[in-house]
Amino acid sequence: MTARKHEACDLTIALAGNPNVGKTTVFNGLTGQRQHTGNWIGKTVTVAQGTAKHEGRALRLVDLPGCYSLSARSAEEAVARDFICFSPHDATVVVCDATCLARNLMLALQIAEVEPCTVVCVNLLDAAARSGITVDLAALSRELGIPVVGVSATRKQTLSALLYSTVRAPARPLLRESVNYGAPIEAVLQPLADLLAQQRTDLRAPRFWALRLLENDTALTDRMPGGVDDTLAAAAAAGRAALAAQGIEEAALRDAVTLAQLRRANEIAERVTTVSGAGRAATCTVDRVLTGRRTAFPFMLLLLSVVLFLTVIAANFPSEWLSRLFAAMGDGARSALQTLHLPPALIGLLIDGIWSVLGTVVAVMLPPMLIFFTLFTLLEDVGYLPRVAYDLDRPLCRCHACGKQALTLCMGLGCNAVGVTGCRIIDSPRERLLAILTNCFVPCNGRFPTMIALITVFFAGAVQGAGQGLLVAVLLGGVIVLGILMTLLTTYLLSVTLLRGTPSAFVMELPPYRVPRLGRALLRAVGGKALRVLGRAVVVAVPAGAVIFLLATLQVEGESLLAHAAAFLEPLGRLLGLDGAILLGFILGFPANEIVLPIVLMIYLSAGTVPTVEGASAIGEILTANGWTGVTALCFILFSLMHWPCATTVLTVKRETGSLRWTAVAILLPTLLGILTCALVNAVAHLSGLV
Repeated sequence: MTARKHEACDLTIALAGNPNVGKTTVFNGLTGQRQHTGNWIGKTVTVAQGTAKHEGRALRLVDLPGCYSLSARSAEEAVARDFICFSPHDATVVVCDATCLARNLMLALQIAEVEPCTVVCVNLLDAAARSGITVDLAALSRELGIPVVGVSATRKQTLSALLYSTVRAPARPLLRESVNYGAPIEAVLQPLADLLAQQRTDLRAPRFWALRLLENDTALTDRMPGGVDDTLAAAAAAGRAALAAQGIEEAALRDAVTLAQLRRANEIAERVTTVSGAGRAATCTVDRVLTGRRTAFPFMLLLLSVVLFLTVIAANFPSEWLSRLFAAMGDGARSALQTLHLPPALIGLLIDGIWSVLGTVVAVMLPPMLIFFTLFTLLEDVGYLPRVAYDLDRPLCRCHACGKQALTLCMGLGCNAVGVTGCRIIDSPRERLLAILTNCFVPCNGRFPTMIALITVFFAGAVQGAGQGLLVAVLLGGVIVLGILMTLLTTYLLSVTLLRGTPSAFVMELPPYRVPRLGRALLRAVGGKALRVLGRAVVVAVPAGAVIFLLATLQVEGESLLAHAAAFLEPLGRLLGLDGAILLGFILGFPANEIVLPIVLMIYLSAGTVPTVEGASAIGEILTANGWTGVTALCFILFSLMHWPCATTVLTVKRETGSLRWTAVAILLPTLLGILTCALVNAVAHLSGLV
């Protein structure tokens, strides 16, 4: 790290902080750059840089990934830690959230132990005021012994004071004892720190490095300036042995260090923060409902039903409109191609094959996906999704998994490929792999339309109007709950067989409740999620349309290849409570789940193209005429819930794991469970006389 420069020259300033404290917003306000901000841990993975001008000086600002501690537990935290500990810079600004100051101060205390030029930036003061929270900035500065500046990052005039204080921050002596770790640890820690100070007069923060030696944090100590000689190694080993003799092993030492830092942070926060009774009571009341032992899961199910109800009801009209639009565009394109005298077979391939499948995927997938992703983003912005992860942490830990997997399950509801990519937020490779292999048990948005149609026809047909939509939403919610239960079951089975291990600890931040912005949520849902997912689906739908058309038109012995394949699969289909056409629909629907039911209808109608069938009643008539019953629909829904992932998800699994073996497991695991479940349901139905 460079020494502080007082002459008029460039300065490098690092911005550090927990996730969700507005650090990137501060960075954008200072540099004028625009970056995406979000409530997901690990959203800022790379180190962003920008420049700012202040009193004639050019300042280089580095936006570090969000982290909770310098004892890195993830790749993002390791990037931030390495920059603070090893990269040349002149000062570090620790951005804290005024609405949850205690948790943020843990990182500030750690950085103050290693960085002589540290400034604390207390952000979101306006949001804190609305919640009845007041922070005494002068008292906080006295408690920490470092400059403290209050800002509201969205108001640029408050940021000039931050630059002023940072540029003038004196290189103070490091705090000798900012946190007391208790008598047993201090009795070993301080002598080791003194030995370091005597041996390495040029080594800053000997207490910080002594603690890392005691914790045996080789990721840091192996890179400690000057290295670790035999004397230091022996002293550290003796210190660890002395602590072990008192029952403080390495894991217990790390826990004790974390608890001491949290205790000190809480003490400081309590002294400098005042919370009005109304603000505190409102937050506590809401959290008692959303995270309470008896109320959390009922509320979660109720909210899920509401989201699904809105998705089901609102998506009907735009889906039908898009379907008619694509049909009209296809007819126009067919006429144009015919005027060019192209071969009929080529026109059929382009219009009846590729365009028909493409139109079906877009019309069926886009409207519910836009609605669902927008509602999902609003829940993220308001601060509810982290509470879902908190609620699901206990059952996931009982399955020897990580509570962060709850967040990836939520992502999987929108798209399993997105859920698999989101597993990067899980630090442990074992737990990350568990989350990747089981994510597809949560039905993605692409499976919703088929499930909705079958539930409407076979299980909610007797109810009319809004009541039908509500019943469909409740039943679809039940299917999703079943998917979550299957996720927990398979996670547990994998964790005690192929992927044995114990769950790791992690810090779960419950951000303050905030008023979401509908416009921003819609833009993020459209640009950041829906269009990206739709683009991947379109890429695989185009070749799928060509293959399906060729199978439907090429004939052998007077029947299409599609009919021959369906007849070949008929015995296995009947065993599972389905038929050959349904199994073939799932196989040919591998590129995109949205086209499974249309392919089945195409086989039943002996059509050379994916049919456009408007309305659930019309679909029901076709299916009933081909021998479908309620048991058939139930087995179809179960197999849709538990079968191989779509092509996009499979490719994502291969990219994330880098292994063909684990990709094969991700395909075979849900498929085998789906086969067993459907066969069992079908057998019970036959024994009970339902079919």
